[in-house]
Amino acid sequence: MHLVTSLEAYRSRRTRHDLEVNAGLDSERSMGGDPYSAIDEHTRSLAARTHRQHRRWIVPRALILADVLGLTCAYAFATVMRGGHGAFGSARELGVFVLMLACWIFLANVHGLYRRDSERADHSTTDDIVQVVELVALGILVLLAGSWLLGRPAPHFYGLALFLIAAACLVPLLRFLARQACKRSRSYEQNAVVVGAGDIGQRIARKIIRHPEYGVNLVGFVDRHPKPRRVDLPEHLTVLGAPEQLPEIVQRLDVERVVIAFSNESETDLLSLLRVLRALAVQIDLVPRMFELASLHANVHWIEGMPLLGLPAARRSWLACRVKRLIDLVGASFALLVLAPLLAYIAIRIRRDSPGPILFRQVRVGARMRHFTVLKFRTMKVGTDDAQHRAYIERTSSPHAVAEAGGLYKLDRGDAVTPCGRWLRRTSLDELPQLLNVVRGEMSLVGPRPCIPYEVDCFAPHHLVRFEVPQGITGLWQVAARANSTYGESLDMDVAYVLGWSLGLDLRLLLRTPLQMLRQRTSTA
Repeated sequence: MHLVTSLEAYRSRRTRHDLEVNAGLDSERSMGGDPYSAIDEHTRSLAARTHRQHRRWIVPRALILADVLGLTCAYAFATVMRGGHGAFGSARELGVFVLMLACWIFLANVHGLYRRDSERADHSTTDDIVQVVELVALGILVLLAGSWLLGRPAPHFYGLALFLIAAACLVPLLRFLARQACKRSRSYEQNAVVVGAGDIGQRIARKIIRHPEYGVNLVGFVDRHPKPRRVDLPEHLTVLGAPEQLPEIVQRLDVERVVIAFSNESETDLLSLLRVLRALAVQIDLVPRMFELASLHANVHWIEGMPLLGLPAARRSWLACRVKRLIDLVGASFALLVLAPLLAYIAIRIRRDSPGPILFRQVRVGARMRHFTVLKFRTMKVGTDDAQHRAYIERTSSPHAVAEAGGLYKLDRGDAVTPCGRWLRRTSLDELPQLLNVVRGEMSLVGPRPCIPYEVDCFAPHHLVRFEVPQGITGLWQVAARANSTYGESLDMDVAYVLGWSLGLDLRLLLRTPLQMLRQRTSTA
């Protein structure tokens, strides 16, 4: 009754005249009569699923199974390594472990480890690793405290250490495999609509479409005054109706995610609409005003019930910077040692492939805008002119830039790239010599992409923030978007990385880089 009352109250504020003035929406409807006629068959099949065929149902159960299996295998491993005496060294070994499993599932649920996949489109296993290790360590501390309070002998340190190490490795691994298994099922996909078909709404739609790994099936837009459709959006993405029709659209198409992207509705009407949506139990994502300033560590706090979005000051402690440099030096040196055979093989292939040097040297802009010479494996023919690349940078700096052939924002220079170079670029192995730049202190393992001096001419003033940190081999843009974003959007992601930098963020980006390289290789093979 409350839902019906709220919906009627919202609709009563909109006159019949308001519903008919939008020529853009009328043109969408006139194309097919019923706006639902443009819905593709894939969306219709997803809308016909039962409640047990949704991400919010299958993923938590798959993750619980992965956690139980991972902890059990870790316990068995520690027990075997101790000669079959039990990992915890307790008189009631099995009962203690079963109790620990129950506590784990409860605490993991409290910490949100089973619901984030439905809430966050880009959530991955690497985002869970820190909390997984924390929960395992917390369980061991509780076990030690319980033994002390009950006057029992403390569990053997060797067994606990083995269990901690094995669980920290096995649980994330099995969580990753569980997620991959779920992603292969159509139950993982979420039907979604974007409220607001303006510039921001259509940009978000393009980003969602370019990332099928999110498992979000974009159905269409909801808007009263839509802008003309971008040329890089598929034609089946139509305007489904006005905002007051959104509850009907959600129920009719089994929409699980609604993205509010700068709708032109009044605040009062939008709040009424959101209250109706909350009653329908859908995930609501809001694009905040001034989203360009929101860092990765933005937080919500409250003053007398009013939420405020906090943008923490961009402070980088001396200790954190020294630790980052230590990680860079150790990580790059170790990688050079391990990858030495691969580096030698690539060098031989380049030498045999085309005349010219093995390494490509180019001046780039580093931290504090100091110039340095970056090293890469040569992928292009000697003497290739950079005029085409300069024109490409200028063309893709605008958020309205159109993708190149193949739907990617990537300059195609097939005539200048060598056969070996195509393989190196597809696998990103041409970047490996930059490990030498990291050892020399000119670059970092993680950071903004080092740009060419003439690219700075296309920067907006706020983009210069990216030069406050060392430039990196991998970074937020490389992991989150790569060729799916315009050049201007890649600069915005570099700025977001700098504003939200932390050692934890660097770790997550490093862990996600190999998977991104594999995905890039398979998608372009």
